[in-house]
Amino acid sequence: MSEPVRIQKLLAGWGVASRRAIEKMIEEGRIEIDGEMLVEQGRFVDPDNPPVIKINGKQIRRPEQREHAIYIFYKPIDVVTTLNDECGRKTIREFLPADRRLYPIGRLDRDSTGLLLITDHGELTNRLLHPSYKVEKEYIVSLFDSPLTSAECAQFRSGVELDDGKTAPCELSQLKESLTYSVIIREGKKRQIRRMFASFGRQVKSLHRVRFGPIDLGNLRPGEIRPLSAKERSALLNAAGLNDQ
Repeated sequence: MSEPVRIQKLLAGWGVASRRAIEKMIEEGRIEIDGEMLVEQGRFVDPDNPPVIKINGKQIRRPEQREHAIYIFYKPIDVVTTLNDECGRKTIREFLPADRRLYPIGRLDRDSTGLLLITDHGELTNRLLHPSYKVEKEYIVSLFDSPLTSAECAQFRSGVELDDGKTAPCELSQLKESLTYSVIIREGKKRQIRRMFASFGRQVKSLHRVRFGPIDLGNLRPGEIRPLSAKERSALLNAAGLNDQ
């Protein structure tokens, strides 16, 4: 018999969603365990003999053992990083393989472009998004206005006070174009980079993610998606402290 695990970890491992998403489902009263509504976040279950689990009334079954899927996707502009959109906007679902239940690792705003990682690996998602693992994300950012001053660049790198707390130290370097920067962060507050520049009175013209951890966008074109190579997969799992699974 295996050690009991929390329901969030079990369902994330089954590829249902990330741990954070599972916790939100519990808060919203959408998960049942053996016919009873789950009301506690830390419920332990036996992974070898799991209970009957239902989400929104539909039973969730343990998937067949197979390698987790991990894809790299180039999100075009005006595409929403969700699988469904109530407003009828184009979503990333239109670009994903239809034979597996997949979801994005984090988000890019509708008006941002570039690298998204797509997977059914819940634990990988949890670790890559958790700031304690300090996985880098690199962006190319262009501004409408004037460039940052030297003093503003120093403050930007050391951390910026936002309404939801101070950002962690990051890397900022100005590229050849005076209004274009490379920004490397190791956390993921909502619309963080845009808000950081806005705190200095600068408006972002374009934001493009080129790297997530050891995975870079390479020559992928907007709307294209491909599975990670064996080398890329190993590097990404290693960055998250996971064995190749």
